[in-house]
Amino acid sequence: MDCTVNWVPATGMGFVAETGSGHLITMDGAPDGGGRNLAARPMETLLAGAGGCTAYDVVLILKRGRHDVTGCSVRLHAERAPSDPKVFTRIALHFTVTGRKLPADAVARAIQLSHDKYCSATIMLAKTAEIVTTHEVVELP
Repeated sequence: MDCTVNWVPATGMGFVAETGSGHLITMDGAPDGGGRNLAARPMETLLAGAGGCTAYDVVLILKRGRHDVTGCSVRLHAERAPSDPKVFTRIALHFTVTGRKLPADAVARAIQLSHDKYCSATIMLAKTAEIVTTHEVVELP
């Protein structure tokens, strides 16, 4: 996996990343650090990537189990160390999974499998952060 990150001097502290798959991600710093608040912070991008990684797993696991999943969202809240390096120390993830006749135990199992076996991002972040998960299942008619 490759990625190139370029500073865009005209923005202050803005950066553009080009991923190996050819997609662009913009990032910026806070105004107190020279940024202009034009894009997400790099650590916010990291947190969003972890959420995307685990949500992908959960949906895929449920679909492979032939469950009628129609939606999945993850709300993440991270706490960081007070001093440099300000690593994540705790990440709480709350999953809302929507579908028809979704067994709550299948959703819980999919989340657990993601965090124990499949989600590279949260497994890596668990080296410095406590990862906690909660979930709810929303039944559609």
